[in-house]
Amino acid sequence: MGNISALFWDIGGVVLSNGWDASARAEAVRRFSLDPVDFDERHRRAEDEFETGKLSLEAYLDRTVFFRDRPFAREQFKNFVFAQSRENKETRVVLDELTATHRYFLATLNNESEELNGYRIHQFDLTRNFAAFFTSCYLRVRKPKPLIYQLALGITQRGPEECIFIDDRPANLEPAKALGMTTILFRSAAELRASLAESGVRPAFVGG
Repeated sequence: MGNISALFWDIGGVVLSNGWDASARAEAVRRFSLDPVDFDERHRRAEDEFETGKLSLEAYLDRTVFFRDRPFAREQFKNFVFAQSRENKETRVVLDELTATHRYFLATLNNESEELNGYRIHQFDLTRNFAAFFTSCYLRVRKPKPLIYQLALGITQRGPEECIFIDDRPANLEPAKALGMTTILFRSAAELRASLAESGVRPAFVGG
């Protein structure tokens, strides 16, 4: 395949750590002595609205944590949420090398709440690599709903045969594959590099 012109990337679990996943929430339960069953149920009920931009972080916290008085400050909990994000440095090297070629349109295609997405974009300088952010909080729909992939293709005016989608969850790859996009299941940066090469996408080694 030598006709790839666009690469769409999941962020959590690929470029960065997951933003607010089950393990982060479990750590919050331990750190702040929350009722695990109650917190999980409240999160489950709020999650779709939270990640599709219909519920702000403040409103999410009102529903899940601060529906009653707590012995800790709201700002303390918010800082904990933001602090869960880490960079996958090996993947970032691949991204920087791809960016340096100036051959490919690079964009995110990810599920995330608006405030956390904005924090991650700025904290990790994601605009260094990505020209657009097709995030659930902006498009009002989450993966794996087919609409989010269709919107990304329509907005960029790319044919699916021109596109690669990279994600660490097989269920999120299935709709993209059904549309005709090339899909890569992310396991490691080394495997990603090899899979990209199989599709004719070869990063330029920065400084080499």
